[in-house]
Amino acid sequence: MVDEKIYWMGWQYLLPGGAKRIWNLVERFGSPQAAWMASGEALVTRGGFEPRGAAHLVRRRSELDLQEELARLQEQNITYITFEDSDYPQLLRVIFDPPPGLFVRGTLPPPGGQTVAVVGSRRPTPYGVTVAEKLGGELARAGVTVVSGMARGIDSAAHRGALAAGGRTVAVLGCGVDVVYPRENKRLMEDIIEAGAVISEFPPGSPPEAWHFPVRNRIISGLSRATVVVEAAEKSGALITADLALDQGRDVMAVPGPVTSPQSRGPNQLIKQGARLVESAADVLEELGITCLFPGKHLQSPAMPGLTAGEETVYGMLSGDPVPVDIIIENTGLAAQQVLSALMFLEVKGLVRQFPGRLYARREKPSRF
Repeated sequence: MVDEKIYWMGWQYLLPGGAKRIWNLVERFGSPQAAWMASGEALVTRGGFEPRGAAHLVRRRSELDLQEELARLQEQNITYITFEDSDYPQLLRVIFDPPPGLFVRGTLPPPGGQTVAVVGSRRPTPYGVTVAEKLGGELARAGVTVVSGMARGIDSAAHRGALAAGGRTVAVLGCGVDVVYPRENKRLMEDIIEAGAVISEFPPGSPPEAWHFPVRNRIISGLSRATVVVEAAEKSGALITADLALDQGRDVMAVPGPVTSPQSRGPNQLIKQGARLVESAADVLEELGITCLFPGKHLQSPAMPGLTAGEETVYGMLSGDPVPVDIIIENTGLAAQQVLSALMFLEVKGLVRQFPGRLYARREKPSRF
């Protein structure tokens, strides 16, 4: 419903970057509209706000004309999609705290498409830039959408590599989609919008504040089947993204670097901890069970797509009879998030079918991946 969409959007204006709080409000009041219409007293008693915070919200809410904001988005060619919309990215749906909605400039990847995040240092070495551009290009030529954060350094290099290969790329921003940050990426941002999408959970006009970036990193990893770290210091936003990817049940991979370089410490440590070592896109594609590296050139096709350990566990307990997701979680002994992620990827690979009521079963004959 258009009205519901407006209220979802309104809450993102009032609580930018506050996905958990917004979901909590909607759960307590029953709908975003009901929460929006709540009195200051109800926001305290039911919503869990402090009186001062509730009064501030009520005041800001009274100053916000949602229809006017929606019209402004349309004027700027910004699309707003909610969690309830069919074009909301499926991979993002299953993370712990998905954004209620996304502000989008450009076109999101088609459902079921392959997505891989390539992230790294804002202060890369020439080696890192070269590798990121090469990796972005190889993935794009394989039909994979390259996801990154349009930051200086590795992120920008990965986007450029994908664009140079004529592929699709998505930039997730820690500011509004109408804000160019860093400023020198104005042309890059325009090219990304033309060949893919620039997205954010922060409303238009939001500045690039420091706390926004760890928040947006969960979207970078959440959009992607795997996250590849190219270069990163020991304490780096790219390593935060890698940790988030692991929490979301996604693959983490890393490009090794010289032991003498501080920028190699992050990825080298990830490899020590078990991350897949990446020398080229072929390593990424193999890990994800993707058998086509370049259009028209196929690698040897296995009997079925490559499966992660979690996917094998879930697939192994399924049969042709539909099983409730709660039973799958109980029988596998895996975390709920791991099971949901595995089921989604098994669906993408054509090995599992979902039925109404969140029931899952093996396909009789796995479809070709």
